[in-house]
Amino acid sequence: MSDFDVVIAGAGMGGLAAAIELQAEGLRVLVVERADKPGGKMRQVDVDGHKIDSGPTVLTMRWVFDALFETAGTRLEDHVGLKRADVLARHVWDNGEPNRTLDLYADTKQSHEAIADFAGIREANGYLEFCEETRQIFNTLRDPYMCAQRPGLFDLPLRVGLSKLGALYRTRPFMRMWDALGRHFRDPRLHQLFGRYATYCGSSPYQAAATLMLVAHVEQEGVWLVNGGMHNLARALENAARDLGVEFSYSTAVTKITSKNNAVTGVLLSNGSYINTTQVVTNSDVAAIATGLFGPQVQSAVPLMASDERSLSALTWSAFTKTSGFPLAHHSVFFSLDYKAEFNDLFNHGKVPEKPTVYICAQDRDDAGGGVGGAEERLLILVNAPATGDQSDFDKSIVDECRKRTFALLQRCGLEIDPSEERMIATTPADFNQLFPATGGALYGRASHGWRASFKRPAADTPIKGLYLAGGSAHPGPGIPMATLSGRLAAERVLAARPRVHGVGGIPQKYLEAAQ
Repeated sequence: MSDFDVVIAGAGMGGLAAAIELQAEGLRVLVVERADKPGGKMRQVDVDGHKIDSGPTVLTMRWVFDALFETAGTRLEDHVGLKRADVLARHVWDNGEPNRTLDLYADTKQSHEAIADFAGIREANGYLEFCEETRQIFNTLRDPYMCAQRPGLFDLPLRVGLSKLGALYRTRPFMRMWDALGRHFRDPRLHQLFGRYATYCGSSPYQAAATLMLVAHVEQEGVWLVNGGMHNLARALENAARDLGVEFSYSTAVTKITSKNNAVTGVLLSNGSYINTTQVVTNSDVAAIATGLFGPQVQSAVPLMASDERSLSALTWSAFTKTSGFPLAHHSVFFSLDYKAEFNDLFNHGKVPEKPTVYICAQDRDDAGGGVGGAEERLLILVNAPATGDQSDFDKSIVDECRKRTFALLQRCGLEIDPSEERMIATTPADFNQLFPATGGALYGRASHGWRASFKRPAADTPIKGLYLAGGSAHPGPGIPMATLSGRLAAERVLAARPRVHGVGGIPQKYLEAAQ
């Protein structure tokens, strides 16, 4: 196989973004992917001939993708159809009360009115205060943290500016998210609803820093539905990369990264090929490096993370079936009655919760729930699970018991789902560990617990010259847009190390202004 300037191990969102950035700068790029298609965790599962998105289902921060497609010389809307959701999600509580369902809207005025009807005017006004606080947190951290190389512990105050240290303090890094939410909400249901945003980073609201409340503002900026499913976005990025000249090798794995004198010299592939290259971007979980899956010569590039520091995994069912009763929206959440017990089970006892909260993405429905009309539909049903997939095989008895509890909760909330197992495929933490080795099934890298967590997440560059990191386990963190940003940051480091180029310019200002 011919030599390349840069080899990217993994065609997840970070790897695809890095490939576009680097090829656009004139480098020759090869993307090597062990699966047979792009997307990484943005995968699909075939159920009886129906493709079901079975990874990330929420698209936010559209400006990140607008900027990336512009780098590729094209436009996002020329590749995928997008619709902005008016209803962000539908929430229901298993409490048997008539008033137990609440829709959250993109329009804060609508949400304010809905919360007032649901829980009273005091809670509704608390929601507006919460929105303002999350907006300020996001604006404070977007440029100096999210869109920039990972800062050191003492770098972030300098980036924010000494005159804005008050704003940095108000991001509440030293307060737990659950405690901070109590400043805005007394109703335990709303406390629970907005605490759920910690799980977007695979974390517990009882241990995560209150800074993570910014996720609520990210959704408020816009949630987008992708025509044909989220996997189409990965396909669109692959096509944009190919148009630039990026080469792809699927069903092939990088089995070893070689180095000499602490500098990358090449990669060995699972098909026996060896590629000479001095720059490699890994789009795997960083644990794959630390545990030696890329060989001993680069194993020291990132520290080994203890298993109790992992983020959440999940137990999911990809289903093609009929539903009745409860009016599902595109995104629906069914809350357990004991949230604290749920996270105690997950993080303290390392077991699937006895009383799980259930998320359903009804992929054939629009944001408000229309578009199905009683026909069979594609569902992703998800409950949080511990990242112990390398310690437990999650046998059929565990899956069946969790399924029983999950469907019982849904039934108590009024949702009936055809229980036919032939049209329902389960994925466990052990399965996720097989898909994403060395993770135990953790889907978000390190859990974002405590104020130091953000500074423990590895940066794009490593102590080994020519080895760079991208993906949700690296800075700036998990989630589709953040993983995509990680690819841009890795590309920036690659280019900075090459004397003939000056590095990418980052996110164009017009897209940052669109995010205000």
